[in-house]
Amino acid sequence: MTAAEISRIAGVTRATVSNWRRRHDDFPAPSAGTETSPLYDLPAVQAWLRARGHTSAASPTEELRTALRLLGPGSGVAARLFPLVASASRRTPEELAELAALSDDQLIARAEKSAGELPVVVPEAEPFRYGPDDAAVLRALLGCVREAGAQAAVDVLAERELDESAASGVYQTPEGLALLMARLVPPGTSRVLDPACGSGSLLAAAARQGAQELYGQDSLPVQGQRTAVRLLLAAPEAETVIRVGDSLRADAFPDVTVDAVLCNPPFADRDWGHDELAYDPRWAYGVPPRFESELAWVQHALAHLEPGGHAVMLLPPALAFRSSGRRIRAELIRSGALRAVVSLPARAAYPLHIGLQIWVLQRPEPGGTDRTTVLFVDGEGEQRDGAAGTPSATDTAMSGAGTRDGSRPRRSGPSSSAASSASSASASSFDWAGLTERVLGQWAAFTTAPDTYADEPGVARAVPLVDLLDDVVDVTPARHVRATAADIDPAALSRRVHDLHGQLGEQVAALAAASASGGWQPSGPSAREWRMATVSDLARGGALTVLRATPSGTRGSKSSAAPTMDRPVLTASDISAGNPPSTRAVDLHADAAQPVAAGDVLVRALGGGGDAAAMTRVADDQDAGALLGPHIHLLRPDPARLDPWFLAGFLGAEDNIASASTGSTHVHVTPGRLRVPLLPLAEQRRYGEAFRRVYELRAAVRRTADLAADTAATLTTGLTAGVLLPPDSPDSRSA
Repeated sequence: MTAAEISRIAGVTRATVSNWRRRHDDFPAPSAGTETSPLYDLPAVQAWLRARGHTSAASPTEELRTALRLLGPGSGVAARLFPLVASASRRTPEELAELAALSDDQLIARAEKSAGELPVVVPEAEPFRYGPDDAAVLRALLGCVREAGAQAAVDVLAERELDESAASGVYQTPEGLALLMARLVPPGTSRVLDPACGSGSLLAAAARQGAQELYGQDSLPVQGQRTAVRLLLAAPEAETVIRVGDSLRADAFPDVTVDAVLCNPPFADRDWGHDELAYDPRWAYGVPPRFESELAWVQHALAHLEPGGHAVMLLPPALAFRSSGRRIRAELIRSGALRAVVSLPARAAYPLHIGLQIWVLQRPEPGGTDRTTVLFVDGEGEQRDGAAGTPSATDTAMSGAGTRDGSRPRRSGPSSSAASSASSASASSFDWAGLTERVLGQWAAFTTAPDTYADEPGVARAVPLVDLLDDVVDVTPARHVRATAADIDPAALSRRVHDLHGQLGEQVAALAAASASGGWQPSGPSAREWRMATVSDLARGGALTVLRATPSGTRGSKSSAAPTMDRPVLTASDISAGNPPSTRAVDLHADAAQPVAAGDVLVRALGGGGDAAAMTRVADDQDAGALLGPHIHLLRPDPARLDPWFLAGFLGAEDNIASASTGSTHVHVTPGRLRVPLLPLAEQRRYGEAFRRVYELRAAVRRTADLAADTAATLTTGLTAGVLLPPDSPDSRSA
């Protein structure tokens, strides 16, 4: 390991590591590398740190990544560790600690015994033998399972294998999206297939909805193994069959039909087998064009459905309008196979720069009811609404209209740690609960009574098939859902404009008050200097406690546990935007929840390079009782020793976050490495009050900008739709 990695796990600066090397004769000597870039033995360094009372400041997942990196490329140990994760997940934290304390020989022997008990459900897995060089990574794996959960360990192992295989373009399906897709199939669905299963997110979500038979296939062995282990953890009672291979060229389930297919297939794959599969019987709706691989996946999914079964697929928006796929889209519509198309906002899932779509399909039943409409839902409005659920200008404009209330191939599953963290950051900052409520409400109303379904202009419409079968056959939701002038009530929009102007005036006054200058004095001819302490130091001294919501997949988190649906959840995006808890606990279980208390300091665990959004926040009474969402560190200070606003202000400083982070484009914040000055409590409170004023200024700026944008959008909608008249100008009044 390098000196930089030593500084990371010890929670100190690289300069401190250099001082240790010079001042301590017993500091481990380099075991490899060069004189200018020495490399050190991880166990020796850890033993030296423990002897001096330095506990690791790195997260358990980062320690496992470090241990894997130290094994070097081509070791293959990551794949060999998958079976041990399943075994370790069945042990208590105390048992895992005892195993990690064994001698190297004893630990290796126990690991080999566990590998020999590998369940047959894991594809292409064989018993393995471990050597002395594997002892450190075995201990790191046990620590990761004990502290971060078995699923976190599985994800880190998969990252290693995917990085080594150069499998770029492999991204994880966000948990909120996976759950939404799983809930679009009818309740009681038992048999589910994912022919591009990746990390297993969709099958795990199906299991949470009650599916008992789970079938998955992926072309990458590591992804198949990863899914198998994930389902062993999340759905141990389900019957699981996972296979490795190309689903289009070598279907592992040619004779299997299921109740539902959930799939996030590769996009824009030009090498999907067009020539060799030209006469395949799956192409009931037409031979997919060479550059329309997604239509091959759509028909593959329909071919595996029982009559009346549903397929829910995540697809790129171009599939809805490209001319090359027009004929197949028309056949899907004529046959009644296409039931609904839902547009998602950009940044909801990878690739982040486009808004993907969910297609809901149903295999026609012989002699079944003829379907006359297709449902279109504009989920992109969720992005315009914001995390707090504020109505958009278009939605508000229709409030009085009498409407009903209510690139590269890509696979599902994470690739490198950077891409995976980017996807996670996006998912954690998106209001999946709000989008899910919007989509499922419309879908339930449509499927319950499709002939009497009431459109909600600007949100959802049921479009007759005959209106879709034109020269373009464009099934883009925005084209069919957008509001028209007939949908807008002029009087309601005028009242809305008046209210917005009033709110904007009040907010501008609040911004002026928050930005008033006064009392800010220079510290002297030079900057102040003070002694610093890390969060790890403060935690060891009892001045604060570092908490975090238990990740899904940890021991004790069962798929059958009742979701805590009635509890609000504070998300990372709420911290960034200064919003109250914005979502409900649709993805958290009672044994995997950490409630927030007033006075807690919240730190975002993920950030972007150059990200100007707030990284920290102090919880208030409005936040108290909410559950802690993913990717947030919670620091609970002792109020007799630390002022919360003082702590939040210094922890959120840009240079502090940078020094305690790993990564470049998207960074992981290690809270133990964050540093704060050692000041008397009275001085802390003085700084804390100043930081609170800064926070209020940031919040006022954000609210003013949001209101101004909403006002401008509403005025533009009213003027262009012909429901608002321009105000009289001075010249027109004088005339």
